[in-house]
Amino acid sequence: MSPEMIGMLGIALLLVLILLNVSVGLSLFLVGFLGVSLLTDWSVGLAQLGTAAFGTANAYSLSVIPLFILMGMFMSNTGLGQDLFKAVDKWLGHTRGGLAIATIGASSIFAAISGSTNATTATMARIAIPEMNKYKYQSSMSTAAVAAGGTLGILIPPSVILILYGALTQVPIGPLLIAGIVPGLLLALIYMITINIQVRLKPELAPRSLETSTFKEKMRSLTTVWPFLIIFLVSIGGIYFGVFTPTEAGGIGAIGAFLVTLFTKKLTWEKLKSSLDDTIRLSVMIFLILIGASIFGRFLALSQIPMKLTQLVGSADVSPYVILLLILLVYLVLGMFMEGIAIMVLTLPIVYPMITQLGFDGLWFGIIMVMVLNIGVLTPPLGLSVYIISGVVKDVPITKIFRGVTPMVLVMVFFTILLIIFPEIVTFLPEISRT
Repeated sequence: MSPEMIGMLGIALLLVLILLNVSVGLSLFLVGFLGVSLLTDWSVGLAQLGTAAFGTANAYSLSVIPLFILMGMFMSNTGLGQDLFKAVDKWLGHTRGGLAIATIGASSIFAAISGSTNATTATMARIAIPEMNKYKYQSSMSTAAVAAGGTLGILIPPSVILILYGALTQVPIGPLLIAGIVPGLLLALIYMITINIQVRLKPELAPRSLETSTFKEKMRSLTTVWPFLIIFLVSIGGIYFGVFTPTEAGGIGAIGAFLVTLFTKKLTWEKLKSSLDDTIRLSVMIFLILIGASIFGRFLALSQIPMKLTQLVGSADVSPYVILLLILLVYLVLGMFMEGIAIMVLTLPIVYPMITQLGFDGLWFGIIMVMVLNIGVLTPPLGLSVYIISGVVKDVPITKIFRGVTPMVLVMVFFTILLIIFPEIVTFLPEISRT
C-alpha cells in the first residue's frame, strides 16, 4: 500500500473516531502512532510518543495557554460578568434594542478576558437573557444577541483558538492576537447596527425601555469596567508595543485578574479552587490535543499528502481565490458538524501549506478561518453556541433560536467576504506593531 493511501485511510479513521465522540487528543495519538509505525517502524512510532510529548510540553511559546485560561477563569467564575453587563446597560440600555446591544458590548469586553466562545456565551446567557425577559424582549432577539456576542470570544484577544492556530502553523502568536482586535471590534459594531435595524423594522422584537440613567450613574458604573480594560490594555498592549512576550503578558494578565478579584472581594476560596481546577482541566485537554497533533502531523508528512496537494494546487490553472473559496466552504460544512479545535488539528497540516503556496498571508488566513468556524457554531445541526443557550433557556425551542440567529449568520458571511476583499483590515495593526 502506498504512503498516500495509508495517509488517506488515517485521515478517514481520525474523522470516524472524532464523529464517534472519541477524545480528539486520543484520536490524534492513536492514528498518528499507527500511521508513523506503519510507514516506518514500530520503534519509531513509540519514539514519537515520547519526543512529541516532551517537545510540546517543553515549548516556551505554549506556556501562554494556561496563563490566559487562568486569567479568563478568574474573571468568569467570580461574577464580574454580571457587573460588566449592568455597566454597559447604563450607557446603552435606553436605546432601541438597548439591552441586546448592551449584550454585544458586554460580550466584547468579556471576550477580551475570557478568550473563549463557550465561556462568553454561557456567562452572558445567564446574565442577559433574564434581564431582556423582564422587558418583554422576544426570545428570538435575546438569544440571537447572546449567540452573536459569544462568537467574539475566539476573535478578540486573548483567543485560545488563535493561540492554537499559531502553535499548529508556527505563525507568531503575538501578531496573531493583535490581528484579531480590529476585526473583533468591527464585527461587534456591525452586530449592534444589525440589532438596531431589526428593532426599527420590527419594534415588537425589543420594546424600548423608558428608564434612562443619569450621567452620574453612568460614570459610577464605569468602576466595574475598569478591571477588564486595565487587564486587557496591560497584557495585549504590552504585546503590541513589544514590552512583553505573549507568555509574559499572560502571566501579568493572570496575576492582574487574581488581584482584581481579590481586592473587589469577589474571590472566595471555593471560586479560587474552581478557577484553578477549570484551568488545569482545559489546559491538559489542549496540550493533549497539541501533542497528538504533533504526532499526527509527522504521520501526514511521512505520507507525503500535504506535499502532493501543495504541488497540485501550485500547478492548478485557476485563481487562488477559487481554491480559497473551496477551502472555506469545506470549513463551513465541517463547522456544522464538528468542534473548532478538532477541525483545526485535522485540516491545518494539509490546508496551511496550500494557503502559503497560493501566496496568502498565514496570519490573515488565521482570522478568516476563525470567522468561518464562528459561523459553524451558530448553524445547524451542531451549532454549539445555540445548544449552550438552549441549555440555559430551556423554555425556548432550539429551532426558534436557530431562526433568530439567521440575520447574525448572514452578517458574519458578509463580514468574512469583506475581510477577504480588504485583507488590510486584519494585517495593518500587526504590521504597525512590528515597526
